[in-house]
Amino acid sequence: MAKQYLSPLPVIRGPVAIRAEAPSNAEVRALVDGLQQAFATFRAEHTKQLDEIKAGKSGADQEAKLAQINAALDKLQRESEDAHTKIASAQMGVTGPGLKDKEYSASFNAHMRKGDVQAALTKGTAEEGGYLTPVEWDRTITDKLRDESPMRQLAQVQKTSKAGWKKLFNMGGTGSGWVGETDPRPETSTPTLAELGFGHGEIYANPAATQQLLDDAEIDIEAWLAAEVQAEFAEQEGIAFISGNGVNKPAGILTYVEGGSNAAKHPFGAIKVVNSGAAADISSDAALDLIYGLPKKYRQNARFLTNNLTIAKLRKLKDGQGNYLWQPSAQAGQPATLHGYGIAEDENMPDVAANATPILFGDFKRGYLIIDRMGVRVLRDPYTKKPYVLFYTTKRVGGGVQNPECLRALKVAA
Repeated sequence: MAKQYLSPLPVIRGPVAIRAEAPSNAEVRALVDGLQQAFATFRAEHTKQLDEIKAGKSGADQEAKLAQINAALDKLQRESEDAHTKIASAQMGVTGPGLKDKEYSASFNAHMRKGDVQAALTKGTAEEGGYLTPVEWDRTITDKLRDESPMRQLAQVQKTSKAGWKKLFNMGGTGSGWVGETDPRPETSTPTLAELGFGHGEIYANPAATQQLLDDAEIDIEAWLAAEVQAEFAEQEGIAFISGNGVNKPAGILTYVEGGSNAAKHPFGAIKVVNSGAAADISSDAALDLIYGLPKKYRQNARFLTNNLTIAKLRKLKDGQGNYLWQPSAQAGQPATLHGYGIAEDENMPDVAANATPILFGDFKRGYLIIDRMGVRVLRDPYTKKPYVLFYTTKRVGGGVQNPECLRALKVAA
């Protein structure tokens, strides 16, 4: 008899907690102290490495130690930022939102387990067929996407019920002139408007489970489905927001950089580039050039966006007085900083290499727009792949740069 295979599923017993327990003051203090101590160790080992190199030695031993310390710093920094989320959640004083529509949620759960359609479920019927997920499912999936995709935390997120989204841009052009008291006032030129559209792509997940597994009362259907689609959605969205080509998916932010495929798409032009100062590396001055290459009005809410390997390089940069430019969190929940500006980590950003663009800097809330077509749709399919039940889950997502003037890119070049 042929074996039947099923992708691993988490067995969840009992209700899933909405928020994690908040850390104590002592734990928070210990976390911050540990981060500061790890960075002190990093500085000491990096100094030893530089001394060895000056003395004509390879510095390989210190490089290996630095790699281990960098990994520890990354872990402590993430724990510090996560602590803020847990503290904020605990201060709200609730364990999670109550059901807004208990009757509909109960009917939906029955449909997912058995395929039963009850009267209360009919209000979920859509014109295209299938049933919309309850509000509680939408919220769970969206929250998890924020945890996984840095761009969802940084950028503006706009919900829409339509097939697309457009913005108008004022290109200026209003004329003016100086006149005397009795001189005629001829008509002046009128400002022009340019239009930019943001389309959508569809992202999907299609997990499967046997009917017997769904019949098991110890399985939390909502938590299981949210966990299954979360990984697929977060991974695909994260890639698209950074480097997507805009064909049936968001247009990635890097494609709007000078020389990119969408460099000529925006009415305001492309995201301007600042060179790193070295053919295959990043210099200390490049970070300052990147910061002050951005207009002052956009620097107040600006931050860096890069990946962890580039952060490891940034930790070694010093100013003219020998001070490290990278600084760890001074308190739980705060990001590490470079020249006083926060650093967001996204593994979809390129590594440091010749002609790569490993760092972005700017006000991402004003610079990049993510568009969510409202609603996550789930179609329960018990027929296509018996004895499995497929949960075809889709969401339409779009995105693109809405103001390139708010952003600057660092290109690795001399």
